[in-house]
Amino acid sequence: MQKVGKTFSTILNIAIALSLALMAILVFGNVVLRYAFNSGITWSEEMSRFLFVWMVFLGAIAALKDNMHLGMDIVINFLPKAAKKAAFLLSNALVLYVLWLLLDGSWKMTVLNMNSTAPATGMPLSYLYGIGIVTSISMAVIILINLYRALFFKDKNTPLAMISQTDEVVQEVSNVQDKHYSLKMDRPSEKVGG
Repeated sequence: MQKVGKTFSTILNIAIALSLALMAILVFGNVVLRYAFNSGITWSEEMSRFLFVWMVFLGAIAALKDNMHLGMDIVINFLPKAAKKAAFLLSNALVLYVLWLLLDGSWKMTVLNMNSTAPATGMPLSYLYGIGIVTSISMAVIILINLYRALFFKDKNTPLAMISQTDEVVQEVSNVQDKHYSLKMDRPSEKVGG
């Protein structure tokens, strides 16, 4: 299960990085062509917009997977364990309902725009609206896995909040930096010139 999660995370990160890279290349290339050669790529702006939409929706999946969405947990922190669990279940149920609405609306828009094409790229607009389907299904699977863990595992490390604490994130970044620094220090130094 962890291997599947790691593979999913890797594919997701690659897709986000590719979207950002292609978007930057298209916009920068179009600016250079416009100002230096008084021409441009006609479909660059539209494709960049599509890539931006995809990047944002894929980023939302990645943020949910890592519990990085913004949230207020000041009340939850004062609740006893049973009430925390109930609040966690209720909040996840609400999120699942919103994801159902996203899936339903995205499905309808995708089907409706199946034969419509974008003016510059000629791509079917269903590609643009289809990301809502991908996002809602992916996020629902993540939520269901989190609910399963909260209900059936008695592990004390199972988080009962949909967000990460700021100090947890800072500690994780600090650990990564410390590990990187120690790996650098372990390498034998190379002498220049002999």
